[in-house]
Amino acid sequence: QVQLEESGGGSVQAGGSLRLSCSTSASPAASSCMGWFRQTQGKEREGVAAIASDGRTRYADSVKGRFTISQDIAKNTVYLEMASLEPEDAAMYYCTATPFATHYCLQFQSAGMDYWGKGIQVTVSS
Repeated sequence: QVQLEESGGGSVQAGGSLRLSCSTSASPAASSCMGWFRQTQGKEREGVAAIASDGRTRYADSVKGRFTISQDIAKNTVYLEMASLEPEDAAMYYCTATPFATHYCLQFQSAGMDYWGKGIQVTVSS
């Protein structure tokens, strides 16, 4: 069982930046793909960014050019650098991982992901 723990959330003004971190109990290299989803009240969880073990990445159209996903295998950590934040980015952000289902991960298919963190809140004020 892989445990994921998010950190780095908080409140920021529009236009600001935050870096989310996801520490894993296993090396990110043990996962074929890791990603970030977000959810606001009353809405479905949506994929934000994903990174496969071969380096492929995918971003939601709404965050392209503003968010960057990366991983530090030595630190067992995956990051989400968020810049030019907008009020629409405010949500609970979840880290997720899968040891095998890279396809689901890169297609932002949450049902195909195996492990989830508890989530961390990001608030963006206008």
